[in-house]
Amino acid sequence: MTYTIEQIAKAIGASAHGEITLTVTSVAEPANAERGQLALAMKPEFAAQLGEGRAEAAMLWEGADWQALGLKAAIISPRPRFAMAGLSAMMDPEPQRTAGIHPSAVIDSSATLGADVAIGPLSVIEAGARIGAGTRISAQVFVGRDAQIGDHAILREGVKIGARVRIGARFIAQPGASVGGDGFSFVTPEEGAVERVRDTLGAQGAAQAQSWARIHSLGSVQIGDDVELGANSCIDRGTVRDTVIGNGCKFDNLAQIGHNVVIGRDCLICAQVGVAGSTRIGNNVVLGGQTGVSDNVFIGDNVITGGATKVLSNVPAGRVMLGYPAVKMDKQIELHKLLRRLPRLFGDVAALQKGVSKPRGND
Repeated sequence: MTYTIEQIAKAIGASAHGEITLTVTSVAEPANAERGQLALAMKPEFAAQLGEGRAEAAMLWEGADWQALGLKAAIISPRPRFAMAGLSAMMDPEPQRTAGIHPSAVIDSSATLGADVAIGPLSVIEAGARIGAGTRISAQVFVGRDAQIGDHAILREGVKIGARVRIGARFIAQPGASVGGDGFSFVTPEEGAVERVRDTLGAQGAAQAQSWARIHSLGSVQIGDDVELGANSCIDRGTVRDTVIGNGCKFDNLAQIGHNVVIGRDCLICAQVGVAGSTRIGNNVVLGGQTGVSDNVFIGDNVITGGATKVLSNVPAGRVMLGYPAVKMDKQIELHKLLRRLPRLFGDVAALQKGVSKPRGND
């Protein structure tokens, strides 16, 4: 697609300057931008690289002197990174499947398809499933019995939606995402080592080895509107009640959400996060990459965890957490500083001991 500078600025709520009829077909980093591309020079340090490329137009920050940068045109935004959301949507080259059903797709006669639905090769839609209008289903997608998917969803290649799962509008699932697999629930006939360790905080006692019996997942999954799942992320169905994901939540690749978990609205769950069963998470929570959350804990609204944080107990609203076990970030940083000083401290203590110690005389 080709757009003028004026068209782009109007679409993303920014201002256009200079030769606003200049056209661009794609975006690029400043140092690599060619003529006909819009350079993304959203910070002064990025703009310093414009001379290495050949861009004639750029997206800049508010107050930038675009003429001094040698540009013919510019798009100025008070928050360029936010403007990138609209710009990237305009410039996305990913082809959208046109409406229609591929001959190799298998669709049960009792399934309901809304208007303008597209279903790709080798996909399967089971009995009683309901697919919302404008939804795009790619190749080898599975939608289980009585599942419901809202309008204008995008299900990429290999997505799996289990039975009775209910999903809202504008859902996006990247390749390999899975919703509605059984939860990881197993139990032994007698109290086992895991239960005893948990009760005693470390002692197994005389626990005997036993085989595991499977607890089936009778619940399902409810997902709100405007939720996105990263590639190969997984959301398990509940044991009895449903696992629930609120509106606007975004999940990165390889996130794992256990059975019975309840997550509020507009949460950001980064790559390789694992949330164990029956945990409750509030609204606007951000879990940094590789955060692990223990089962049956509560995380309040607006909590942020740093990368690789391990949450083993409840976290009050508004906290910023880091470390294993998770503590307030400023405290964790102070602990880390103290830890780095330990070798010097041990050296000082050894020197003091040497200075005050005396050889023992003969009795």
